[in-house]
Amino acid sequence: RMADSPDFERTMSPLELYEKLTAQGDQVRALKTAKSDKAEIDAAVQLLLKMKLEYKQVTGQDYKAGSPPSENSAPFNGATADGSNDEDTVDPWNVSTTNAKGVDYDKLIVRFGSSKIDQQLVDRIEKVSGQKPHRFLRRGIFFSHRDMHQVLDAYEKQKSFYLYTGRGPSSEAMHVGHLIPFIFTKWLQDVFDIPLVIQLTDDEKYLWKDLTIEECHRFAVENAKDIIACGFDVNKTFIFSDLDYMGASPEFYRNVVKIEKHVTFNQVKGIFGFTDSDCIGKISFPAIQAAPSFSNSFPQIFGSRKDIQCLIPCAIDQDPYFRMTRDVAPRIGYPKPALLHSTFFPALQGAQTKMSASDANSSIFLTDTPKQIKTKVNKHAFSGGKDTVEEHRKHGGNPDVDVSFMYLTFFLEDDEQLEKIRQDYASGALLTGELKKMLIDTLQPMIAQHQERRKQVTDETVKQFMTPRPLNFKH
Repeated sequence: RMADSPDFERTMSPLELYEKLTAQGDQVRALKTAKSDKAEIDAAVQLLLKMKLEYKQVTGQDYKAGSPPSENSAPFNGATADGSNDEDTVDPWNVSTTNAKGVDYDKLIVRFGSSKIDQQLVDRIEKVSGQKPHRFLRRGIFFSHRDMHQVLDAYEKQKSFYLYTGRGPSSEAMHVGHLIPFIFTKWLQDVFDIPLVIQLTDDEKYLWKDLTIEECHRFAVENAKDIIACGFDVNKTFIFSDLDYMGASPEFYRNVVKIEKHVTFNQVKGIFGFTDSDCIGKISFPAIQAAPSFSNSFPQIFGSRKDIQCLIPCAIDQDPYFRMTRDVAPRIGYPKPALLHSTFFPALQGAQTKMSASDANSSIFLTDTPKQIKTKVNKHAFSGGKDTVEEHRKHGGNPDVDVSFMYLTFFLEDDEQLEKIRQDYASGALLTGELKKMLIDTLQPMIAQHQERRKQVTDETVKQFMTPRPLNFKH
């Protein structure tokens, strides 16, 4: 029974919690009508009050019978309504935690009201795609979703979908963390054989950063080269800069305006935490990030069709944009986009610090030389090892907080090898220096190969990818 488990509500989404609350309210009324034992009525009322409090913490809203929670119900930074945020802040511009293991993703799923990617879903993706699941799925790096089962249901009935992801180009050089959504998106494009649109939000960076419009546009083109170097198929991929495409596509801009009409200032303040001193460009920007979720924003690819579902692989800090999008979609006659959320890529200094493009030592950049990679890992990668070799041999290290091990989780393909490294490090058989060397040996060839592929990307190649045109799309 529900009451047997004191923490039962924490595993529920806002909608499930709402439904349980409604049922509990009915139960209280039934007990009162039947003039049941006072102790029984009191216990049921206490549980109802406890659930209402939990509902407010999860959604930021008071429970109202007959008013189910909207997808916008999660507070913008993932903080609970009483102001406590379990020391994790997650929004599109800030990610911070005091936990050396990183953000508590299970709590984030509950707060944001998404669903966990469980083994059953991973197995289903394998069955439908006919391919071994990507290591990011096998290892829980992509850990949360919205409506992925729906996408797979449609795909099994020969109904195609398309992919949408993006990048905010705030600097010329990207780091390895920026590659995570693109590595996974490429895998999805390959196994499902579907078109992909990649939005470069150079307009967003102009609004949020102290950069000129020209700089933001130049960064978008430079970042496009790194994205193309991931190996995307030019016949199935359209990359666009907002500054270019918004002015060239009436259909895209019409969708932006439709979205803008259906989102209030109060809603964006609630979702994103905007204040009265934010420029109006910031307030309207979420509609621009939402528009690629709808297929008729790309008439050159999908014609006037607005029924093709979109799947968005992204880091979970981008979810507030798409909670808003999913809330608006049915009101303007479009299908809700589905999402796959990834965890955050940790900074070299540890999972509780944020990588910064302005701090060269906070991550491995795609422009780093083999020597720079070696120096950075040896000097800056946070260690889960003990202070002395003797202590480490005796007590072992902690792979859960060790950044070198975390990075290997992202980039080492062999599951058995990774598990052996974990066990050896935890037992003390493997020293921190040896673990760092393994990471260096993994990263150096990976970055070198990326640089080699990037050299092949000419301005003409970029132009090909960024020209609005038909793509290979099996209707």
